[in-house]
Amino acid sequence: MIGSKRARLLPTAEDASVTQLELFFDLVLVFAFTMVTGLVAHDTSAKNMLRAVLVLAVMWWLWIAYSWLGNVVRADEGIARVAMFVAMGGGFLAALTIPEAFDDAPGGWYGPLVFAIAYLIVRLVHLAMFVLASAEDSQLRTQVLRWSLGSITIGTTLLVIAAMTAGTAQIVLWIAAIVGDMGWTLLAGEDWRLNSASHFSERYGLITIVALGESIVSIGIGVAGLPISWPIAVGSLLGLAVSGLLWWAYFDVAALSVEHELQRAQGERQIKIARNSYTFWHFPLIAGVIGLSLGLKKVLYYVGDASAHNLKDALSGIPLFALYGGVVLYLIALVGFKQYATGSVTVPRLVAAVVLLALIPAACALPALASLGLLCGVLVLLIVWETMRYAQPRDEIRHAAHG
Repeated sequence: MIGSKRARLLPTAEDASVTQLELFFDLVLVFAFTMVTGLVAHDTSAKNMLRAVLVLAVMWWLWIAYSWLGNVVRADEGIARVAMFVAMGGGFLAALTIPEAFDDAPGGWYGPLVFAIAYLIVRLVHLAMFVLASAEDSQLRTQVLRWSLGSITIGTTLLVIAAMTAGTAQIVLWIAAIVGDMGWTLLAGEDWRLNSASHFSERYGLITIVALGESIVSIGIGVAGLPISWPIAVGSLLGLAVSGLLWWAYFDVAALSVEHELQRAQGERQIKIARNSYTFWHFPLIAGVIGLSLGLKKVLYYVGDASAHNLKDALSGIPLFALYGGVVLYLIALVGFKQYATGSVTVPRLVAAVVLLALIPAACALPALASLGLLCGVLVLLIVWETMRYAQPRDEIRHAAHG
């Protein structure tokens, strides 16, 4: 019986692409990103921003676990398919409970505990599948067990305890759970398996698109139910342009450069690139996009709802910082993502990040639509400069990708 179960686990081929089931699994993250944006849009206090970041970190760690699993065994074959659907159920329950992850709402189940238990189920399913997948690979089995002793114990136990507390103690326990889980993953060794570099890089590219898609959705939500007008049209197109420019910054060269390095690397070096460039550096990148989503949602609300604001009103405080700071975080994460794998620092992106930070005080004095236009303008200059300045290496990298 055990042998037949193992036989139904098919290894991921070297030339594999992301499966349709993995894309379906990502819909849970689409919903989670929307819920995180909604959580902080409802209350833009610093405390709630911190809560949103913590929830996003937990949902991110839920997702990355299955990005590694799907690179070892095919997600859409045999018992792995069943496990993916079970994990989707747990992840969806956790996402549904995001508004109650810290404070229980009246009536129904106790929200914080439901969130913690749903997360625990997803992690245990992942562990069970990795144990099965490593049945004939003693090195991977040892790595999985060593990692699970700390990661599963710290990350899930502390969240369950946090569900029974409140206030500062609860926040501290959440931070400890996330830092402990990520820290143990960093220290637990490099004996993982990566069967397909192209599948792995594609997986993270697609989740980046999912996050950028959330920023576009936020534009629509910000003006939902309002009649179309020129401020809404201009604001929407500027927001779409910002998202498109961030897409360009990731996919035009950076993603290809890192994927090439991941394919060339061997052994521990390959695992370190996968873990550090993708698993770790993509978290601030995703967090930056969610921050941008909040900012775009607020800008469109400002320019669209004439009953509450006029076109001269400035975006300020946390929404403005989320708009500009989200893009800054995205650019810095992109630099780190590429630098770890290739050793090269993309200086123009760091310069653009510094410029955007320096422009925040000026943006506070500008109308909300103008502050969005200014942000878009800086990104246009960055992309045009990079495209012209690095034309030859850019052409070589992009042609190598199709060679």
